[in-house]
Amino acid sequence: MIGLPEVLVILIIALLVLGPKKLPKLARSLGLAVREYKKAVEKPKKKTKKPAG
Repeated sequence: MIGLPEVLVILIIALLVLGPKKLPKLARSLGLAVREYKKAVEKPKKKTKKPAG
């Protein structure tokens, strides 16, 4: 698992590479991607939790 220090290092590197103008757009895109991934993972779980009968 990635801890807080690792996340901070990644953010600092991203800020240096991308610049302050592109970083919010990247963060927004990353958030949307994570949200879609979670939806895709939860979908099969919901199908398997239906009661048999």
